[in-house]
Amino acid sequence: MHFAPDTEDALQFAVVLCNTVPTASRSGEDELATPTQLVALLHENQYSGRIDGDEAELQQVHETRDRLRRAWTMERDAAVAEVNAMLADAHASPYLMRHDGFDWHLHATSLEAPLAERIRVEIALALVDVIRSNENDRLRSCAADDCDGLLLDLSRNGSKRFCSVRCGNRMNMVAFRARQEA
Repeated sequence: MHFAPDTEDALQFAVVLCNTVPTASRSGEDELATPTQLVALLHENQYSGRIDGDEAELQQVHETRDRLRRAWTMERDAAVAEVNAMLADAHASPYLMRHDGFDWHLHATSLEAPLAERIRVEIALALVDVIRSNENDRLRSCAADDCDGLLLDLSRNGSKRFCSVRCGNRMNMVAFRARQEA
């Protein structure tokens, strides 16, 4: 599957952000528990614009993360309502922008808007492309029994089932042991 580069970047960031929850993270802990962790995640993912780095911003990003996790696996029509609400809440007005070494891409809020709002709107714009392409099935939850991770399937045949190689290997081992016992 091929989306515009900024759409893929936003969707991949959504997966990274949403998989910081304890039930999806590698550590089993909230990997976004402190403002310092949030700032590190943003820098690692080349997120630009205003970053306050305080507890209030962290709480708003947690709320955004929860909202995005719910929206990720919604049925298409429900996802439309949620995406429209995210864009309307922010009074989003899309425009093209080039900055920080990135070519032309969409923004719909000011770089000075609150971080959580910018995250919601940028990912909502990416979800617009997913919905318009009728590719919602590319957004799913990990098939591992003990993982709550989200995944973005950009494979040609749409067959990706696990959020990480670790989950895939673990489930393959479980299946192997089950076959051996039978």
